Parts: sequence; structure tokens; C-alpha cells
Amino acid sequence: VIGQPAKSKRPKEPGENKIRPVNKKVKPKNPKMKERESVDSSLKSQSILTQVMDKGHFQKAAATLSLAAGQSIELRCKGSNVTWNYPSYLDTFKDSRLSIKQLDRYSQLILANSTAADTGEYSCWLQLCNGNKCRKDETKTGSTYIFFTDKEELFVPTPSYFEIVYLNPDKPAVIPCRVTTPSAKVTLHREFPAEEIETDGTDIIYDAKQGFVFQHPTSDHKGIVYCKAESQGAPQISIKYHLLYVEVPKGPPSTTIAVSSSRAGLGDRVHVVCTVLGEPDVDVSFRWQFPGQESRRPVIIQNFWRLINRGIGHTTRISKSVLLVEDFEDTDVGNYVCIAQNLQGETTVATKVEL
Repeated sequence: VIGQPAKSKRPKEPGENKIRPVNKKVKPKNPKMKERESVDSSLKSQSILTQVMDKGHFQKAAATLSLAAGQSIELRCKGSNVTWNYPSYLDTFKDSRLSIKQLDRYSQLILANSTAADTGEYSCWLQLCNGNKCRKDETKTGSTYIFFTDKEELFVPTPSYFEIVYLNPDKPAVIPCRVTTPSAKVTLHREFPAEEIETDGTDIIYDAKQGFVFQHPTSDHKGIVYCKAESQGAPQISIKYHLLYVEVPKGPPSTTIAVSSSRAGLGDRVHVVCTVLGEPDVDVSFRWQFPGQESRRPVIIQNFWRLINRGIGHTTRISKSVLLVEDFEDTDVGNYVCIAQNLQGETTVATKVEL
């Protein structure tokens, strides 16, 4: 113990600057251990995602990255069974610029020659599998939102020139005019009457990763709007968004069933129609049970939907499933059951067809 201070005093003049940092390292040893422990525990519960830098260096992927369009990026996710999520744009066009490989200890995602349209969230998680059943390991995930900046494309490009946004009184609505440059100043404008819509930061907020968020949509918000962005140059205009106000009760599908004729003759064409009225953005699936099902009686089933206007600014989705029996036989006599299902539940309706 006595010898240690002597060592630090010995090279007093020439080595003073070198010795002092050594002494400093000794004193805060415990805090550094604690820091390391906290980092390790946060990695275990928060992020398994790293970014590959130049010359083979690695760093934990930041929550937000900003890269110039045209750059390539490589991300790695630790684990032997990793699933990735990335902007759907890259899937839509089966983009060859995107490469994903699963190796022994990690999964590798490489995006080459990036464009403004690649802006979005890139995330990964470890899959826990038992036989054929797999689930997401919530403790081992990672994500980063990447802005691929392009002064020619301030708004993230979209495949269409016009989008519909449904305003539901029960949930926030998003006008998705996302930007490629996080520092861009973005404003929201109504087409008619021509005016800027005030963003108060409470009821209407702007998030560069989402767009404008209406926290409590009302029928007063309906109409056609667009966004304007400015960043060191001429302002740019987004595509137009048609805001439609929707007011449909939530719950299992509101379903009806109808048959072309409750009495059919041999050889007749009989069709049974199952109809659901619901919210424009809520998908409905249909299942059928019919008399000839067990004997594999051939029938034709067609599903489709369309939007109907129920007054100024009020829109409803009408979904239909049609079951067609082209050549009615004895085995077709009986009950025709339609089961319509959405995220809130399912509704069963039935009708009978006799000879």
C-alpha cells in the first residue's frame, strides 16, 4: 500500500501527464463496472442490432440514422434465427438492392444504392421456435429509423399520386407525408378553401417518421389536403390526401344473408349472398358451410368489396361473399351458413334452400 504512492510520485517531471490518467483509471473502477453492467443488461433487453461501419468496425445502431441517398448500409442482428422488418416498398418491387443472409451467429441485411423511398424503420428480432410454432422474443429486438436524405425528394416517394385517409372518431388518423430530411419544415394545407391547417402540437402534431397525426378526428377535418416541405431550397409539395370521415359502430361484422330463391328446381342456378357493412379500413373474411360440402360438391365462391358514400364525407365499406351452385341437385337441399369475421369477432348467419 505504501509503495503505490511512491510509484506515482517517482516520474514526477517527465511522466506526470502519463501517470495521472493511470491513477484516474484506478479510482473510478467500480463506476465503470456498473456502467458496463447496465449497458450489457440493456443490450439483452433492448437491442441486438448493430451497424457495420467502415473498415469492419461495428457500433450499436442508433434509434435514428441519417444517410445521404445513394449510400449503402449493412446491419447485423445477433442470433441464429432472426426475422427482419423493413419498408414494405422494398418488398413490393422485390428489390434486388436488398440482401438478407442468415449466418451462424447473426443475420446480415445489406441495402445497396439507397434511395429516398427506402426511408423508414428497419427492425429485427429473435424467433423462439418449438417445432413448427415460432414466437417473437420480446427481450431480443432491435430497430433503427433511417432517413435517406435527398434534396430533390424531401417527401418519401409513394407509388400513387392520391391516397385516402379514413378519419375514425375512436382512433388517431395519420396523414403519412413523411420526409427524408428530419430538419425539413413541414406544413399541412387544405385544398379548398385554400388555407394552412394549424399544427397545435396537441390535437394535431407532426412527426417526421409518421406525418401529421390527428389525435381526435372529427367530420370538420374531412376534405382534400396536402403537405409542403422546405429545407434550404424551393418548397416541395406532397401528393394529395382525401380525408374521409367514418362513423361505423365497432364490433363483430354486421352481416346479412340472402338467397336468389328459397325454393329451387333441379338444374337451377342458385346463389347465396353474404353481405357486411363496416369500416372502410377493416378487412372481413368469410367462411361457408353448405349441404354438399362433405361430398365435395363443386360450388363457386367469390369475395369482393367496395366503398359506398353514405352522405357528405361519410364512407362505409361493403364486403360480399357469393356462393353459387350452378346445377342444383338433391344433395344441395339444406342450410347455407356464412361466417363473417373481423378483428373484433365473427357473426354467423344462415338461410335454407328447399326443392
